[in-house]
Amino acid sequence: MSLVTYFARLLFQFREKSIQKFIKNPIEYQKDILLELINQGGTSEYGKRYEIDNIKTYEQFNKQVPVVNYEDFFPQIEKTLRGNKNIIWPGKFKWFAKSSGTTNDKSKFIPVSNDSLKKNHLKAGRDLLSVYLSNYKKSNLFDGLALALGGSKQLASYKNNKDVFTGDISAILLKNLPLWVKMLRTPSIDVALMPDWEKKLSLMAKITSNQNITSLSGVPTWTIVLIKEVLKITGKKNILEVWPNLELFIHGAVSFVPYENLFKELIPSKKMRYLETYNASEGFIAFQDNPDIKGMMLLTNHGIFYEFEDVYTKGICDLSKVKINKEYALLMTTFSGLWRYRIGDTIKFLSIEPYRILITGRTKHFINAFGEELIVENSDMAISNTCKLLSMSFYNYSAAPIFITGEKRGAHEWIIELENLPDNKKEFSKTLDKELRKVNSDYDAKRFKDIALKEPKTHFVGEGFFDFWLKTKKRLGGQNKVPRLSNNRKHIDDMLKYIKQFQ
Repeated sequence: MSLVTYFARLLFQFREKSIQKFIKNPIEYQKDILLELINQGGTSEYGKRYEIDNIKTYEQFNKQVPVVNYEDFFPQIEKTLRGNKNIIWPGKFKWFAKSSGTTNDKSKFIPVSNDSLKKNHLKAGRDLLSVYLSNYKKSNLFDGLALALGGSKQLASYKNNKDVFTGDISAILLKNLPLWVKMLRTPSIDVALMPDWEKKLSLMAKITSNQNITSLSGVPTWTIVLIKEVLKITGKKNILEVWPNLELFIHGAVSFVPYENLFKELIPSKKMRYLETYNASEGFIAFQDNPDIKGMMLLTNHGIFYEFEDVYTKGICDLSKVKINKEYALLMTTFSGLWRYRIGDTIKFLSIEPYRILITGRTKHFINAFGEELIVENSDMAISNTCKLLSMSFYNYSAAPIFITGEKRGAHEWIIELENLPDNKKEFSKTLDKELRKVNSDYDAKRFKDIALKEPKTHFVGEGFFDFWLKTKKRLGGQNKVPRLSNNRKHIDDMLKYIKQFQ
């Protein structure tokens, strides 16, 4: 063990007792956070409007304060963006995380206060490393560098307001990281935040191919592209020939299930560990505390008060009332002035001792044109199983309904990007259909004898298709993601214009 790793262990060791406390007493910590949010945020303009400072219980909070979407809340955020103070939280905001847009605008601007940075984002990052080092006593994580593949939206002033900066949450975090963390990461901030993703990946590959990389963090799709670029430059067969001390990949943003086999090919080591995180612009919500256990541990003492909205009944409860395997839309109240805010994700609980969650999809990303209620969790699992059965690897996909017209029955239409195009396309389509029927009983019922749904219509495209499509929309890189499921044909009809050159 090097001196760096030894001192890192000492630094993180003090957090272990605190982590165990919130794991054992999550409800009490949630109550304390709610009261703290009420006491601090109640003095804001928004707080006074709903008399938040008079609230004493969760029941009052539930009745008095409205549930909001981004579109509902944007007028308050816009005032804050313009430099007004005490609108949604005491004081002014310097930072706004810029993330993928809504129906009203190209981008969302999520306020990020210094309180949230301290109590949530940075604290959760420390705790993730504390848990990891506690689990793996022989880890040499800090003997090398952490390669972080973040976003590309550099910090810029908002409409010439020099006191307000917008950009990717990763850019905001880079500006606020402790010095010792900056010293242990790569590449430089200038390279990490380059706006041109193609140039950035190429430069990152050149820089890091000669460094001792012990951990990776980022979105699986972009990490695969980076690893392949490093292999191309070095001429090596797998990444362990370049980074022999690589031991950890911290991933998030999309499900890892479909990419697992491909990562095992690129990193052929039984000692390699994979940890999932749920780290959004709005807050660091959960992380996988044990790679052998499915699901992520909900962070109940990290500056967020959670509520859970039943996807079907729309009933809302706090953490004490949640049920295992029930699907909820996640609501958050934070130290950045977000009040009962629908983040747009759906989750379910896999356990309650401790509270472990699984992201099941987006509130707007699903197909339910025929009552099949297909969510991203289903489609990810089905396509992953299909690829395993047929010994194939895929990069991405997008699916949407083919609506019933006249006597023509409905179906789902898929565009699937594979590492290699299948020799037997019909076999792939039939296998995918079977796997979808296995994971979703409603889909299975609608497929019975083709009464409501026909077999999926599939298009297969080569590597790079979805990156090309995102580029045509000026959305390549960062937090921009391919819409995997859509309940309308807006995206897929546009994608179909470009598929011939990738077939």
